[in-house]
Amino acid sequence: MTTPETERDPQYPDGDAGPAGAATGAQDPAAVLKERDELKDQLLRSRAEFANYQKRARQQAEADREYAVGNLARDLLDAMDNLERAEEALRASGQEGVSSGLEMVRKQILATLAKYKIEPIEALGQHFDPNLHEALMRKPAADVPEGTVVMELGKGYRIHDRVLRPSKVAVSVSP
Repeated sequence: MTTPETERDPQYPDGDAGPAGAATGAQDPAAVLKERDELKDQLLRSRAEFANYQKRARQQAEADREYAVGNLARDLLDAMDNLERAEEALRASGQEGVSSGLEMVRKQILATLAKYKIEPIEALGQHFDPNLHEALMRKPAADVPEGTVVMELGKGYRIHDRVLRPSKVAVSVSP
C-alpha cells in the first residue's frame, strides 16, 4: 500500500509534483518568477495574434461580400455590349421604337449594376491610365495632348475601387 508521501505523479516521473517544483521546493523563486513572466508574455502574444487573426478574417469576409457579384457582373457586361450594338444597329436602320425599348432595358441594367457599386469608367478625353484603360491603337491627333483617350472602343467598368474590365481605347499621339 502506498502512502501520499511515496505516491508519485505519473506526469512527473522525477519526483517533482509539477513544473514549479512545489513538492520538493528545489527551484529558485527568481526562476519561478522568470518562468511565470515568460508564460504570461506568451499568453499575451497569443491573445494579440488571435485578435489580429479575427480582424483579418472579418476584413476578408467583408471584402468577399463586397466583391461577390464581380464574376456575375463581368459575364453580364458582355451581354450589355451586345445589347448596345443591337440598339445602335436598330437606330441606324430607322427602327426608333425598338431601339428606344432596348435603351430603356440597358439603362435599367446599368441602374441595377450601380446598386452594387458597378459603374462605367469614364475614358473619353481622359489622360491614358494603364490601370483603367487598355490601349488597342494609337491615333494621330493635333488638337489634344499626347496620351489622351480619343476614342472608346469598348466600355470599361469598375466595382467599388477595383477594375472589373478595363476600357478599350485609342490613345492620341502627335501627328
